[in-house]
Amino acid sequence: MLEIVLNKVSKNFGNKQVLRNVNIEVKTNEKVALIGPNGCGKTTILRLIAKEESSTTGEVFTRKNAKIGVLEQYPREELQGQKVKEIIHSSFQEINELKERMEKEEKKLYEAIDLEKTIVRYTRLQEEFQHLGGYEVESKIEKLVAAFHLEQLLDKNYSSLSGGEKTIVNLISILLQNPDILLLDEPTNHLDINMLEWLENYLENVNKTIIIVSHDRYFLDKVATKTILIDNGEEEVFHGNYSYYLKENEERITREFNEYKNQQKQIEAMKASIKRLKEYGRLAYPCGEKFFKRAASIEKRLEKIDVLEKPKNNELSNLSFKVDQRSGNDVISWNHFSLQIGDKVLLKNTKCEIHYQEKVCIMGKNGTGKSTLIKEIIKGNPEIKIGSNIKIGYIPQEITFENEKETVIQEARKYFIGYEEHLRSALVKFLFYAEGIHTRLDQLSGGERLRLKLFCLMQQDRNLLILDEPTNHIDITTKEILEEALKEYQGTIIIVSHDRYFINKVATRILMIEDKKIVSYVGNYDDYKREISRKENKNR
Repeated sequence: MLEIVLNKVSKNFGNKQVLRNVNIEVKTNEKVALIGPNGCGKTTILRLIAKEESSTTGEVFTRKNAKIGVLEQYPREELQGQKVKEIIHSSFQEINELKERMEKEEKKLYEAIDLEKTIVRYTRLQEEFQHLGGYEVESKIEKLVAAFHLEQLLDKNYSSLSGGEKTIVNLISILLQNPDILLLDEPTNHLDINMLEWLENYLENVNKTIIIVSHDRYFLDKVATKTILIDNGEEEVFHGNYSYYLKENEERITREFNEYKNQQKQIEAMKASIKRLKEYGRLAYPCGEKFFKRAASIEKRLEKIDVLEKPKNNELSNLSFKVDQRSGNDVISWNHFSLQIGDKVLLKNTKCEIHYQEKVCIMGKNGTGKSTLIKEIIKGNPEIKIGSNIKIGYIPQEITFENEKETVIQEARKYFIGYEEHLRSALVKFLFYAEGIHTRLDQLSGGERLRLKLFCLMQQDRNLLILDEPTNHIDITTKEILEEALKEYQGTIIIVSHDRYFINKVATRILMIEDKKIVSYVGNYDDYKREISRKENKNR
């Protein structure tokens, strides 16, 4: 059964056309990933389905009486001032209203003149309450609160929560409403690994129609059964998860490029024939008319050819950090190191060694001290030993520049050695085109900030890179730029990240913070999961 249909939908914002004759069909219980570059219209599609926006042309249909739940990227302003437990319980509005009516009827039982009618009314309300799942409300709430570890937040005001905590509260309130259709806009932002895995498992197994906008490729691989690419205002459908899309898209690009090359050969051959026939006609004058007629015939065929556009080349290759001087073999180490903030102990009596050319990812639940540990390394905590000839390049979670009023090219020029045209060509590899190089720094998106910071670091001789959640809030294209650069990097890398797809691509070792200790696992995230599974099976 069709749950959602977009039929020849276009959407304009002023003079800018975001969507162009988009056609999408989503069937019952399909789990669809919407992907594409930032600004391509993914969130707009969710808002059209939720009836929060109207299409410029075309039609948007949802199944009659289908209940839609929407998780937006940003905190809900209308919830400011409410307590978390009030927000969660408000998810059961119909049940709560029914409960109030039951309580009123219950009071009447003790003072009713017509007791029999009152009992009938109360019984009907009770049956309806049971049918709606009223008696399971508390157990449903307890289950979700426990899954997301929200016990300590229930009495807090929504306005005092962090961005990640607000996302989780919003998500819980939507899941508790039990919608038929779930529209999720960046649901994984700020979730730690345990929460991510719980949400993946839930969405993978629940019988609901789901559309997800996300940059978390590992998450999309686990959950999505269909992938829709939105690019240049148009859609392309792939009947599989993100990895399936990658394979199919690569094959499509290769096929299109071969078709383009073959057509170009055909066009060049036809142009050569025209030139040759006209030359023959001139040489055979005054009897060369037949050559000119044949040339004219080929020209008409040439005019009728629908010339294919050249497929975009991958401009993300051949990126490399400059590493002129290597470090010593022992890059960072500590022994009997403890760390705390106020009264909260984060690490207790830990030991660690990081060696030359290792690519280490620090993982752990939110609040275990990952970013705090990174900051201690950066500021030069005397208990942390930094090896010889170490030159650190650092990308924090929140990227800022010394002068935010300067432009992209002004900032880049501080680090780039070479001619202006070479600088412009280098910036193109980081997707800063034409007028984009003159954009002021304070107007850059999170992804653009990371790309520019990455470019500047690549011009410097840095043999240790420390990156704190580098893939937060950036699109997939920017992640691929970062991955390619880090895979080829000849120095040492320390990363804090929850992005498992990214970790799989880059990491050679995992440092997991667990119970105030640091446990080392060789390999990437999937290797870590296999080792955990092996230990669990061994202990059974």
